Amino acid sequence: MSVLKEVLEAGKFGVTAEMAPPKGYDFTEQMEAAEVLRGKVHAVNVTDMQSACLKATGLGLCIKLKQAGLEPILQMTGRDRNRMALMGDALAAAGFGIDTMLALTGDHPVVGDCKNTKPVYDLDSVGILKMLSKMEETNCDCGGNEIIGGAPKFYKGAAVTPLYEPMFLQINKLRQKVEAGAMYVQTQGIFDLDVLKRFLEMVDKAGIKVHIMAGIIPLKGAGGAKYMNENVPGIAVPQEMIDRLAAAAAEGKEKGIKGLPAKLGMEMAAEMIAKIKDEKLCDGVHVMAIGAEKNVPTILDLAGINI
Repeated sequence: MSVLKEVLEAGKFGVTAEMAPPKGYDFTEQMEAAEVLRGKVHAVNVTDMQSACLKATGLGLCIKLKQAGLEPILQMTGRDRNRMALMGDALAAAGFGIDTMLALTGDHPVVGDCKNTKPVYDLDSVGILKMLSKMEETNCDCGGNEIIGGAPKFYKGAAVTPLYEPMFLQINKLRQKVEAGAMYVQTQGIFDLDVLKRFLEMVDKAGIKVHIMAGIIPLKGAGGAKYMNENVPGIAVPQEMIDRLAAAAAEGKEKGIKGLPAKLGMEMAAEMIAKIKDEKLCDGVHVMAIGAEKNVPTILDLAGINI
């Protein structure tokens, strides 16, 4: 049974992290980070060529994590594979005991580092969820052929953006994902708990029942926060946070101390996590450290989170 499913359905506070496969074939760095995450998170999302940048496949890292005794979440995007390839990956994943996944449509290749790549988009995130749900219900593949040995069962998830205009479109898309089989969702990065609360109220008002995990991105500096505000849809870092990060950088420069903005970013992330848990706002958090996965245990310790 999916560890994440067991945790969320038992009413416990779920904690997941995220990491990307290497831009190459040496998984050493990822596996070192995995050891640091062991016992600190319930599962680890493995991205699928995030931002349309070429890397080793997520399935490869998921297998490495599973073999090392950690619980991977296989992200699957519709950008690079048609339904046959997606289902083939799902069956292969099941063969290695990987039973938790998250469906994404995927960023267009034009924003990535192989811009001449032709996108596939045979299925979007809803289509992927529908295909896997139908497979589980019918014991047949996407061509209607019986699956030898029985169809695998996945704990299926999706992503959602709480800061979106008009919001009714995001709520409607969330409803489609849940109806297609999503049992949990992870949100885009949250920096304002009032935004999260308004979103959760709308989900509740719409009568949508799904486990929600708030996305947490530890900020590393004022420049990075400004960049996300300008370039990442659904992200809005409050000016107050940016000002605090800039002040930390100025203090560090004056005192000759490195890393003060990143330290502050970790503290702010921990503060948000603690409030989300203490106020029981949602079912858990998804920490996206963006290459600094080794900081996740420190952030969780600061937040008082023990799984």
